[in-house]
Amino acid sequence: MTSPTRRPLGAPADRSEAVLSRLQLLVTRKLDGLLQGDYAGLLPGPGSEAGESREYRPGDDVRRMDWPVTARTTTPHVRRTVADRELETWLAVDLSASLDFGTGQWLKRDVVVAAAAAIAHLTVRGGNRIGAVIGSGGGAAAPTGRWRAASPVAGPGVYTRLPARSGRKEAQGLLRAIAGTEIRPGRGDLGRLVDMLNRPPRRRGVAVVVSDFLAPPAQWVRPLRKLRVRHDVLAVEVVDPRELELPDVGVLPVVDPETGELHEVQTADPALRHRYAAAAAAQRAEISAALRSAGAAHLRLRTDRDWLLDMVRFVAAQRHARTRGTTR
Repeated sequence: MTSPTRRPLGAPADRSEAVLSRLQLLVTRKLDGLLQGDYAGLLPGPGSEAGESREYRPGDDVRRMDWPVTARTTTPHVRRTVADRELETWLAVDLSASLDFGTGQWLKRDVVVAAAAAIAHLTVRGGNRIGAVIGSGGGAAAPTGRWRAASPVAGPGVYTRLPARSGRKEAQGLLRAIAGTEIRPGRGDLGRLVDMLNRPPRRRGVAVVVSDFLAPPAQWVRPLRKLRVRHDVLAVEVVDPRELELPDVGVLPVVDPETGELHEVQTADPALRHRYAAAAAAQRAEISAALRSAGAAHLRLRTDRDWLLDMVRFVAAQRHARTRGTTR
């Protein structure tokens, strides 16, 4: 994706701390209310411990049919299950150069950090563990401190693995490491980043991929489908309005943040703007279809909208689906 403006690579430490402090306040105020009542995760799944039975409803998983109760009552019933309480959540955080862009209230990278903060807040309680893998462009930057990478990963781009740990302080350290990761020029490999969550194999949990998904779906859909076999998967897509349509501002110089190539675009041409919007809509439809085919829940956050309100609505919809006996 081309970018008309870029800020200097790497965010100052004081800016990262200020952004995180504000995010924590926003997240705590708006998301705490969603944690009241019975335990349920960000993507509430069926759990593994058997509970009581209830009548079958359209959309229920037929694999959860309670045949003895169905036989006794002659009415289809399904088994309700108790959600697992100690879950492991892994984040795959894409901080490639295309995320260092934004024309709304936030930069795309800020929305990525914000999404990670909200997910950590929703999943860290009750002894749950949270870890992350971070991918960026070329270079040799990595978080410092006790959240140093467990093992460097070779290949295109820079990849850092942060081990899964429990506790709010540990989650805060993980978020600081994500916010302090320097975005470097060059192309990363989203498929490789997602595949890092598949190796080594882990017990069933929640996997969250945060990216703009601008890499070709052929690069990442297969690792994502493989990830869905063992885990509940959430794909958080970060979008800027200028990636969907161009404004009429005359000749616009744009730079590809991943390659550094400079182009001049005549945005006064209505036919060009129409073709751009059509191509962008087709690209987003392809991304949505690929995520759906991989079995991932899909949340889209925009830099020009209240990302936290969109996340609240998404979580509320997931909880509502769970009360109706579905897992999606």
